[in-house]
Amino acid sequence: MKSLARVLLLGIALVAYASQPLAQVSKRPVRVLVGAAPGGPSDVQIRLLLPVMSEALGQVLIVDNRASANGVLASEIASRAAPDGHTLLVGNSGTHGVNATLYTRLGYDPIRDFVPISQFSTTGLVVAGHPRLPGKSIQDFAAHAKAHPGKLNAGIPGATGELAGDSLWAQLGIKIVNVRYKGSAPSTQALIAGEVDVSMLTPLAARPHLHAGRLKAFGITSADRSPVLPEVPTMLEQGVTGYEFPFWNGLFAPANTPKERIEAIHRSVVLALATPEIQARYAELGLTPVGNTPHAFAQVVNSDVAKFRKLILELKIPRL
Repeated sequence: MKSLARVLLLGIALVAYASQPLAQVSKRPVRVLVGAAPGGPSDVQIRLLLPVMSEALGQVLIVDNRASANGVLASEIASRAAPDGHTLLVGNSGTHGVNATLYTRLGYDPIRDFVPISQFSTTGLVVAGHPRLPGKSIQDFAAHAKAHPGKLNAGIPGATGELAGDSLWAQLGIKIVNVRYKGSAPSTQALIAGEVDVSMLTPLAARPHLHAGRLKAFGITSADRSPVLPEVPTMLEQGVTGYEFPFWNGLFAPANTPKERIEAIHRSVVLALATPEIQARYAELGLTPVGNTPHAFAQVVNSDVAKFRKLILELKIPRL
């Protein structure tokens, strides 16, 4: 029902915006920074939206991949860019939620240095393991980890995955060693190759490898099962009480970007998300489209910063 409501809201927004002119500041290309390697969830989502956004704005939008651990590099570059609407950033619940507390010295402020434009989507994270691991459930995985304390490694694709994993391991009473990678694509390949034992992957990253038998799933972190992986149970269904960890992506601009420019870019995002082709493609990837307002998106960011800070401090997760 929530997904249907979001789709209806996007449809209403499409009708409301279709007749409004989308102001532009120049014909210069717009750089869209992505803090992960090509092929990852953030990269795929923005590339699906770019054709409609470019046409609506009358400008070429170009993806600039700057892969680094937890998306820090791209976020730092975007935070220092001129606030003229020619540099944007694809952020997520890691870059703009977890990182605020995970890092003791972060080169950008997720709230002060950015203007939220619109959230693209939300989804859960699949607890994916190498096929050599025994069992099928998260309880099977926990029993194996307890029998081999400190011997299992987790491939970390980003800050949200790291915190989602750390909080789950703490609740299960197991110890897993984190190995950080520069995005979902390299962490997925490391897991398939057996360099690590487990990782927290989006349904987009995990699905083809699960279906091919290259990986196995121990559960998903969302409150509901993923429509593209309906066979994968949630943590709640497997008795991990109170555990829910969604993952989102969205678009940001440097602080002090003119309001009219933010509004124009926001309208282009909503127009793109409301097209039937993109909604169908997002659904195929296990993503629920959102397309909220800058104000509503800012509330999501602020809420996540507070929520993740509480988790990191309460669980005494090592800070970077």
